Amino acid sequence: METTRRSITKALSWRFLATTITTGLVYAVTGQGDFAAGIGLADTLLKLFIYFGHERLWNRIQYGRVEREPEYFI
Repeated sequence: METTRRSITKALSWRFLATTITTGLVYAVTGQGDFAAGIGLADTLLKLFIYFGHERLWNRIQYGRVEREPEYFI
């Protein structure tokens, strides 16, 4: 299972990349920097919380996980 700190770090790094893409796309279409920045910010805030919740939910699901045996016993 991942730690909460790892999930937060992953969410932040992904949102940075996704916000850059969204802001750049909106700017390319509209040519308005302020509007593009506003859309990028709104997109980031909403999706950051959704992604974090999604990650934490999947940490509770065992589907696709393989339990490993310890390499040795004491």
